[in-house]
Amino acid sequence: MTRLLVVTADDLGLTPGVNEAVRRAHVDGVVTATSLLAVGTAFDDAARVLREHPTLELGAHLALVGEDPPLLTAREVPTLVDRDGRFPLSYRTVVARGLAGRIDPDDVRRELGAQLERVRGVGVPVTHLDTHQHTHLWPVVGRVVTELALAAGVPAVRLPRSRALGVAGAGVGALGVGLRRRLARAGLTTTDDYAGLDEAGAMDEDRLLATLRAAAARGARTLEVNAHPGVPDDPATDRFAWGYRWVDELAALTSPRTRAQVDACGYRLTGFAGLVAAGTGGTEGRA
Repeated sequence: MTRLLVVTADDLGLTPGVNEAVRRAHVDGVVTATSLLAVGTAFDDAARVLREHPTLELGAHLALVGEDPPLLTAREVPTLVDRDGRFPLSYRTVVARGLAGRIDPDDVRRELGAQLERVRGVGVPVTHLDTHQHTHLWPVVGRVVTELALAAGVPAVRLPRSRALGVAGAGVGALGVGLRRRLARAGLTTTDDYAGLDEAGAMDEDRLLATLRAAAARGARTLEVNAHPGVPDDPATDRFAWGYRWVDELAALTSPRTRAQVDACGYRLTGFAGLVAAGTGGTEGRA
């Protein structure tokens, strides 16, 4: 059985070095899609990369967290920012505010809508949506992301999964069930399987090969793997205290062993547009 594999490089637009790493991972490796951060400081350089490489599928990496400020002002989106008009650094703050009922969905819609419009302004078709730190797993955010996808004619949305033990993994699993149902009701495409949340910043070659083998053994028809490549000695990443092994991820994505493993597992590389065209992706277990 031929399986369809989408390999997405997240955080395009974060730094010029990340942009270059995404470019290399596409041209010399297995990356088929990328997700552009509208609030990233290297957005304009990222737009150049996308226009020069039309085979690299474009998605919007919508952000409610992170070191970079929102597009809108604190007055426009007061429930999303602190007194200085900045996003919280972690998804945990989004969850806490959501549990307390302190996230206004209209604020989410305004900010994420502005971000999506900036990404669409690049002039390259947008094939998918996802979020920085997977905040669209939270129902309020997931509802807005689904509505934005439908309104903009974007056919696919990422469905993150975790296989980690403990509270965090269980939480992602429970929230993922709700998101899958929401996307199915909306008729949006996603993948039957996914990897990248548990492995974020640590998807080196050995782990990527093991991820591909494990996913193939589970037998899902469609798989998304998302990664975070970077280049050596990128000073612009020093401000991020994430502990990401950016260079190891780029090496994994461009390794001949990875390409061979893709073939050995029976995967065919494609993008989200390929999933839509094939009529597959996210149909298993729909409710």
